Amino acid sequence: MIILGVILLVIGFIASIPVLWSIGIALVVIGAVLAILGGTGRRIGGRAHWF
Repeated sequence: MIILGVILLVIGFIASIPVLWSIGIALVVIGAVLAILGGTGRRIGGRAHWF
């Protein structure tokens, strides 16, 4: 999810599309939060790991 967010950020920046930029930021933030919570051993949505 983080990688997809970074890709959308780059495409949105190069193509000057603000919607892709916003979606990319949201995906990076959500992916980082899930990665941090998963790394601490917390179960998220009934799953122990998010791949």
